Amino acid sequence: MVNKVLSATPLGYGGALIEVEGDSNRGLPGFQIVGMGNKTIDEAKERVRSAINNSNLTFPNKKVTINLAPAELPKDGTGFDLPIALSVLILSNQLLQQDVVGKLFIGELALDGSIRPVRGIIHVVETAKLNNISTVVLPEANLSQAKLVSDIELVGVRNLKELFLWLKGEIQLKNNDTLNNPPTKQLNPTILDHIHGQEQAKRALTIAIAGRHNILISGPPGVGKTMLAKAAVNLLPPLSDTEKLAVTKIHSVAGDIDNIVHERPFRAPHHSASATSVIGGGSKPKPGDISLAHLGVLFLDELPEYPRNVLEALRQPLEDKNVTISRTRYKLNYPADFMLIATMNPCPCGFLGDPDHECTCTSTQILAYQKRLSGPLLDRIDLVVSVSRVANKDLNTPVLLSDSQHKKALSEIQTSLSQQRERFSCSNIYNSSLSSHDTSVKLHVDDNARHILDVASDKLKLSARAYFKVIKVAQTIADMQGDEAITETHIGEALQYRLK
Repeated sequence: MVNKVLSATPLGYGGALIEVEGDSNRGLPGFQIVGMGNKTIDEAKERVRSAINNSNLTFPNKKVTINLAPAELPKDGTGFDLPIALSVLILSNQLLQQDVVGKLFIGELALDGSIRPVRGIIHVVETAKLNNISTVVLPEANLSQAKLVSDIELVGVRNLKELFLWLKGEIQLKNNDTLNNPPTKQLNPTILDHIHGQEQAKRALTIAIAGRHNILISGPPGVGKTMLAKAAVNLLPPLSDTEKLAVTKIHSVAGDIDNIVHERPFRAPHHSASATSVIGGGSKPKPGDISLAHLGVLFLDELPEYPRNVLEALRQPLEDKNVTISRTRYKLNYPADFMLIATMNPCPCGFLGDPDHECTCTSTQILAYQKRLSGPLLDRIDLVVSVSRVANKDLNTPVLLSDSQHKKALSEIQTSLSQQRERFSCSNIYNSSLSSHDTSVKLHVDDNARHILDVASDKLKLSARAYFKVIKVAQTIADMQGDEAITETHIGEALQYRLK
């Protein structure tokens, strides 16, 4: 007798439907799982056997074979424990095949029969929805994340015995709709008003956030570069419901199985981080920091200190907004639509151009340090701003208790976002995400502004990419002021933020 129980597994940013097939034959009692499962799935045999026995149910004294189809797809994780247990119960006639028809099951079994949460639950629920499966049975602890997916029935269960009685129609399940409250905000967040001086950098940071542009801040140590990046966190607009689903989905498959992400992510990997941890991958491919920063900020402090292979690996995600991880049998795609905020010193000692400190670096050291950042990578950065040291006497000035600078920046960002939303008739398209063709079609540059841009681009030897980036930054500046067309004033300011 062969039965079938439906399940699913995360696969990149999507999922794959898995059919758990069970069969029992004459022969010596045994329990075998086939279908290219890894060590974790092979160990499910002991978890399932103990869970069934400790739930006052009977494990059959037969030769049991479980197949996870399609067999050619490598499978990983503990989420198949529950459907395997149900398949065994059907083989022993404790459940009927019709009890599980139209339902998808996912969950890890403890030895006492309780059901533990699994990662990637949003991928599983979306896979069920795409395959017209009406009901998903999942661990109760996964309910808060799963409820982000609409128009599908979710049944949260706590243990195998409870699920068995529900399938037999003997009890009704009332899931606790536990509220997943947003995290408490930090008591003393960094805002623009807390940073002494650096008015041009504050302006550039506001422009970058308003249009989702990448920005590089250069200057000597201790002038407030990191504080500017921290202030950016509190300037980011809130996540929409659709964006919450997308961000939580990524964090769920990465291992955060309990929480809904309410705030835009801010990832700051250390400069010693490997390419795998930043970009993603591994023997069991998982999203890296660039994907965990999806719809948020990736902050790279002291950019030249990162390994060359890590920096060069950023070039494709910065352009395409996604990353592809290839393996022998399959390819995984993860989104990586992040805003890059990077900082750097002008030289190894950090004091090149500082009037108060003499630079001790040789010209060879300076050149080698600056060459750590390739031209193609710098070409993908929209704004570059230099910050200088603030006089110590000015640091003694008490920081005003008002937050006028921060409120003004928030207002300008909101004005810009409203302009972009109206222009593109979409809430998730920003000026920075336009292609070269769309930039020419959808953004209007007046004649005087275009003349200035053409002359400047020739003198600065701007690439085609940089040329269009100047237009997109200028459009963001215009949006912040509520202007429709790009004028020479907007172009002039945008050109200030290009590398000389």
